[in-house]
Amino acid sequence: MTATPLTIDGAWLFEPRVFPDDRGTFAAPFQAPAFRAALGFDLTLAQANRSVSRRGVIRGIHYADVPPGQAKYVHVDAGSIRDVLVDLRRGSPTFGRHEAVDLSADDGRAVYLAEGLGHGFQALEDGTVVGYLCSTSYDPSAEHGIDPFDPDLALPWVPGLDPVVSGKDRAAPSLRHALDAGALPLVNLCDEQYRALRGTR
Repeated sequence: MTATPLTIDGAWLFEPRVFPDDRGTFAAPFQAPAFRAALGFDLTLAQANRSVSRRGVIRGIHYADVPPGQAKYVHVDAGSIRDVLVDLRRGSPTFGRHEAVDLSADDGRAVYLAEGLGHGFQALEDGTVVGYLCSTSYDPSAEHGIDPFDPDLALPWVPGLDPVVSGKDRAAPSLRHALDAGALPLVNLCDEQYRALRGTR
């Protein structure tokens, strides 16, 4: 497995080897030794989520309060997605920057995003199944969202697909409104969380 840091600090792309034969393929989208070698700590697993989406569905942009935040390791079990990460950490040098990575069940690739980053995806096929390994359990009081169609973010959703979005996600504030309301994570609190994970506090 190869691990590549993305342009936003705390975001990584993991690419496992895929083994094809006459039965199909085999891959291991998450490998603890490769994760530790890349990031310097083990992934804490508190909850595993699974979503099934039809073509065009957009979920996100979601994030959680820090501390404790919620890191995610995202991979695709069926179908394919455009995965989008947004730096929502106030004070971060890449605040407001986004990055998009296409993931599919065929390539087995996965994305890790640290606490304080926003996450969303667009399903590119019917029956797309996405798995998320989460570092903390779901806490509805600490979960928030940003408008996935915020024109200031101009996120790179795949054109030509009719977007299917929940009412909650459509009603989410813009990045500017969330910033003005003080609702976004502070980068120094995120950094403290990262140091604690590495045992360097």
